[in-house]
Amino acid sequence: MITGYINKPGITNRRQIGFYILILLSIVSLIGTAAAQTQDKVFDVRQYGAKGDGTTLDTEAIQKALDECGKSGGGIVRFPSGTYLSKPITLQNKTTLQLDEGATLQATDNHADFMKTPGDWLSATSGSDFVPFIGGKDLTDISITGKGTIDGCGKVWWGPAEEARRKKSGYTLPRPNMIILTRCKNVKISGVTIRNSPKFHLVPTDCEDVVIESVTFMAPEEAPNTDAIDPSRCRNVLITKCHIDVGDDNVAIKSGRKVDGREFACENITVSDCVIRHGHGISIGSETVGGVHGLTVQRCTFEDTDNGIRIKSYRGRGGLVENITYSDITMKNVTVPISISGYYPKIPAENEAQPVTPETPVYRNIRITNLKVSSPRSAGFIVGLPESLISDVVLENVQISASTGLTIRNAKNVKINHVKIEAEDGKQFILENATVEGLDKTEK
Repeated sequence: MITGYINKPGITNRRQIGFYILILLSIVSLIGTAAAQTQDKVFDVRQYGAKGDGTTLDTEAIQKALDECGKSGGGIVRFPSGTYLSKPITLQNKTTLQLDEGATLQATDNHADFMKTPGDWLSATSGSDFVPFIGGKDLTDISITGKGTIDGCGKVWWGPAEEARRKKSGYTLPRPNMIILTRCKNVKISGVTIRNSPKFHLVPTDCEDVVIESVTFMAPEEAPNTDAIDPSRCRNVLITKCHIDVGDDNVAIKSGRKVDGREFACENITVSDCVIRHGHGISIGSETVGGVHGLTVQRCTFEDTDNGIRIKSYRGRGGLVENITYSDITMKNVTVPISISGYYPKIPAENEAQPVTPETPVYRNIRITNLKVSSPRSAGFIVGLPESLISDVVLENVQISASTGLTIRNAKNVKINHVKIEAEDGKQFILENATVEGLDKTEK
């Protein structure tokens, strides 16, 4: 920036250059000082009347601290050690919600507290009938940090949800998500534990520049639909050094509709150095209508998950998914390590081609390198549609130990290099309507 400035016409001698550099450095210093002063403003929820005793309802005090922080131009809303029982709260602009070690922000167990309109929650028709435990819209520079915990009291919601799913396979009973951030920029979630959500734990929606670092997400393995992180129509997202152990998708990239002004609703998302335990793996979909471009998953470990690498969609809900990279990944006891399909939830044994529409799943440019897997069942599958072949897939330095081999169907320009699949039963590769280069060099 300084170089561009001093190259302006009329700035010709060293004294002038020095003067403008001094001015610019002064401005930068003032900006930095102002930012530091803003961050130094601390709004302790106890000073606003919060008890933190686990029984007193602290919602009013917490929201007052948040509102005052926002009105003053930003700062830190601090939760000292204690358990703060609360109804839903709303974040404000330029605010850091700081949970000190030993602090728990605890959702109430009253279903009615989370309904937009009072009534029987079991009669709700969609998730939009509820408000999240923590919400925020159209905000800039917001953070949730510290060594404390946010607990969604999900146990009071999971039983009826599981019962409904057993009655109707695949059905998701409407209920609230825990944290929803909508149209926010410069978001950071770090250090905290986020656990026991009624449904999805963290849902950034239409957000940009999001960092989720060193966060622990926890829910029982059997807790239905408890996705950990669901970036929806987001750009520039980093999820790193997180420990994720939940009852559904560990990460799910969702792109349910087109976004005006850009080709891809989801773009430039990285998941790195995470530990994934239980759950359904790192997924794209099933909503991909808006398109997904540029997902990188690297240096992650999976253990006891249902899936590992997963791309899922289907006719009428699909779109373009491209430039997807997975590298340096270890999986232990993962049921289906590679799950890439234009069918969802099930792959039919046979299927005829159908007309291509804007909502037909299209997958291309997928690279999987340095993958080591043990699976109790299948090596997995790469299955496109007969009218939309999965294309340009590379598998390199891949070792999989499984009961059965890797199915590749309705795919073209698949390249394998240094791939070894130890299948207890049958062939390493089960091919149907697929062109695969490098089979003659497959490691035996």
